[in-house]
Amino acid sequence: MNKKLLPLFAVLFLSACAQTQEKTISAPPKSLNIKQASFSDLPNWNADNFKDFAVAYNKSCAPILKRGSQDSFGKKEIFGKNQSWQIMCRKFEKIDSNNALEIRAFFEQNFIPYVALGGSDPKGLFTGYYESALKGSMKRGGKYQYPLRARPDDLVMVQLGDFREELKGQRIAGRVQNGNLKPYETHAEITAGKLPKSQEKVLVWVDSPVDAFFIQIQGSGMVTMDDGSIMRVGYAGQNGHPYYAIGKELVKRGHLTQRDVSMQSIQAWLEANPEQAQEVMETNKSYVFFRKLDGDGPVGGQGVSLTAQRSLAIDQSLIPYGMPVWVDLENPKPDEPNLQRLMVTQDTGGAIRGPVRGDFFWGYGAEAEYMAGKMKSQGRYWFLIPR
Repeated sequence: MNKKLLPLFAVLFLSACAQTQEKTISAPPKSLNIKQASFSDLPNWNADNFKDFAVAYNKSCAPILKRGSQDSFGKKEIFGKNQSWQIMCRKFEKIDSNNALEIRAFFEQNFIPYVALGGSDPKGLFTGYYESALKGSMKRGGKYQYPLRARPDDLVMVQLGDFREELKGQRIAGRVQNGNLKPYETHAEITAGKLPKSQEKVLVWVDSPVDAFFIQIQGSGMVTMDDGSIMRVGYAGQNGHPYYAIGKELVKRGHLTQRDVSMQSIQAWLEANPEQAQEVMETNKSYVFFRKLDGDGPVGGQGVSLTAQRSLAIDQSLIPYGMPVWVDLENPKPDEPNLQRLMVTQDTGGAIRGPVRGDFFWGYGAEAEYMAGKMKSQGRYWFLIPR
């Protein structure tokens, strides 16, 4: 074999292994199908004010307009070419984004709704996430003992879709050694100080190991510094190991029941059992690195800042970013009406796998944290696809 091809061969070999591992661990058994519907099928379609949606959709249009017009919009042919979506974005720029009736008419005239199906089932699981609130310091000392780390220089993240179309939406990560990509350190190894010294870069020190763990799940946060300033931090990279939900681990060990698992119950157990908490958290081998952010919100997988209650995280191996989606989801608050609104697919996550699966971004603050932590909702959604 040509030696120049060895690094690429190693990447593709690892990608095949990663694909097999992903299928074993978390790949959904159901395929994504769609069935044409009408706007009258969308529950409470006429009740949305659409204004916050317009803000989110305009953000998504910016990267869409930069793509090649003849490239596919997503992995599946059902979503068409970029050109169709670019035409819609240019049209949307010209309408009054504060006029709900005009926005509604725009979609009714230019798009067709399709109900998303997992096989033949329109229902799936929807969870929530939020922008974390933490307390921190630039210097280690006192209660500030727990690091949020910056992305190491030697971390190589590989988007497998860049090599093979059928792997679009999947990725691996590692470190190049002797021309080969090797697995990166696990969560436990990183917290034990086993990163090379030159790659150990602390962005900020925070006062809670549990908060430092949960921001890795949420992917972003606002840190109130000891001098009163605010630092917004967001996802900068991940070590390539698969995400594992520690709620499952706590149920497996008998500390929680399946019915009781929520972000709040997990957090409460970790804080009440500090001598066991670190070991439990490290059963999730995934580790997230952070960077400082500027702007009006955390940045999602599409590369745009998220909008509270309008940004949806999806399985990006199946569903493209920047697509309008009408959702009908059980409200986390008992006896409250369903969450029914137009959202935009702008993010993804390690636990978001499957054709009818979503993570609802609630925003920042105590209410957002409460709603996200409680959300384990059944729901359905409709894709809006250009005519």
